[in-house]
Amino acid sequence: MPKPASSHRNGPLATIYFCTVVTLCTLYAAQPIQPVFQQEFDLSSFQAILFTTLMMLPLGFAPMFYGVLLESFSARTIVRIAILLLGLLELIFSLTGNYLLLLILRGIQGMAIPAILTSLVSYISFTAPKEDIQTAVARYIAATILGGFLGRLLSGLFTDLFGWRFFFFLLGLLLLWGFFLLRNLKQDANLAYSRPTMAQVAELVRQPQFLWLYCAIFAVFFVFAGLLNFLPFQLKLIDPGVGETGIGLMYSGYVMGILVSLNVRRLIRLFGTEIRVAMAGLLLYVAGIGGFMIPDRSTMFAAMFVFCTGMFMAHALLSGYVNTLARSKKGIANGVYISFYYLGGTVGSFAPGVLYEHFGWRAFLGGLIAMVGWAMFCLYRLQRAVATVHPADKGGKGDD
Repeated sequence: MPKPASSHRNGPLATIYFCTVVTLCTLYAAQPIQPVFQQEFDLSSFQAILFTTLMMLPLGFAPMFYGVLLESFSARTIVRIAILLLGLLELIFSLTGNYLLLLILRGIQGMAIPAILTSLVSYISFTAPKEDIQTAVARYIAATILGGFLGRLLSGLFTDLFGWRFFFFLLGLLLLWGFFLLRNLKQDANLAYSRPTMAQVAELVRQPQFLWLYCAIFAVFFVFAGLLNFLPFQLKLIDPGVGETGIGLMYSGYVMGILVSLNVRRLIRLFGTEIRVAMAGLLLYVAGIGGFMIPDRSTMFAAMFVFCTGMFMAHALLSGYVNTLARSKKGIANGVYISFYYLGGTVGSFAPGVLYEHFGWRAFLGGLIAMVGWAMFCLYRLQRAVATVHPADKGGKGDD
């Protein structure tokens, strides 16, 4: 039994993790260097952040609109076509000098990313040995976190060394290499994809426990995307001489997501329930935001670790808890969760900018803290709703 698992892990799964990391690098590569785009193309900060917002937006609607595609073709076919398209567009992006065309390219790339990520994780669930699926998916999640961090860090580093175009060109080549490697995926299963209808979504969201959980995760990723998207502009304001490498390093706290995801069960045993862990995460969230109030790069660097730990505590626990609440139609419940998560991130990536532009950094952070307060209220209402609908659960025991 261990032999085929090892063979599987060292073959297709290694390719899947590689493609996952590169895809997430592509999604977030523009974030730390948005001030570079702002200067080169003479943009406002709002225009500059669209490079990240447009990439994230399709992820919010993917569970609703990608169903027909994902039910009609195999995972291998979808991911190879999507990653080829993403790679070619990335190469074109690196050679383009027109702002409007760059935005159009980012928008089209954003539509390819949900197909890639959904296909990769589904391929894992179909092809990994049953006893290894949980480990394989956990490693996939770690790969998404690693990709998010490396995309930001290496984008800043290579921009300082070779200019912003180099890293995007390199990502294009790596994506084409991923397309080549994916030819070795031997099994070719169709996705058992749960495509929710609007009626099913409405029925789910009308249930208080799901409504409050979805509102909470919307607010959580709203805050996360907001701070990470506008941080580069504030760092440039504090220290105009800071390089893009320095900005990229500020995202180092992002790797706390890996540590949190590997210790989810320990956290539940420590705090007692999923909701308590998520609430503790939101308290760390507020503490991290408070650290960003201090206009000092070292303090902000440390605050990022606290901030990211809080975010991933809330996200990791709520993403698992939705499966505990969904006694049936788990696929639909998870799909709607993903939509609310990324819609929160999409709106958060630009909406708080109104406060930043007109009232400054501290007012911007104050707005984010207010949003965390709303998330806490949602968790409180979630706990009450669960106690009413599933009184035996007592807010979740974490041993499902």
